[in-house]
Amino acid sequence: MTTINDLLRNKSPDVWSVTPDDSVFDALRLMADKNIGAVLVMDGKHLVGLLSERDYARKLVLANKSSRDTAVRDVMTSRVAFVAPSKDVEECLALMTDKRFRHLPVMDEGRVVGLVSIGDLVKAIIEKKQFMIDQLESYITGQ
Repeated sequence: MTTINDLLRNKSPDVWSVTPDDSVFDALRLMADKNIGAVLVMDGKHLVGLLSERDYARKLVLANKSSRDTAVRDVMTSRVAFVAPSKDVEECLALMTDKRFRHLPVMDEGRVVGLVSIGDLVKAIIEKKQFMIDQLESYITGQ
């Protein structure tokens, strides 16, 4: 079983965040600079939301609002699911698929320790399956 903690060990420890009072424009600039699709919204050390490209497109662009004049708090997703580092990667993928979101904060004892994307989970699962395939092929061929 591969856990989220296993995945985080092989991932950059950087977790990017903005505050609820930051402008959406500044949040988008950070996302572009870091080549990421979402940022956590933190009030001090407390997770209060998540802002994704999807939030921007649906809640700002389609509403014809200005990203420079809109605070993150006005468009962020405030009810954010999260998981513990001990959670199984495949369970997390099922949760994300079922609930239709692409980013999942990782919390340990009330503090943010990471953020995983659906791409991170798919990559980990594919690598695990490929390892199993390689082992089976090696066994079958006697190598």
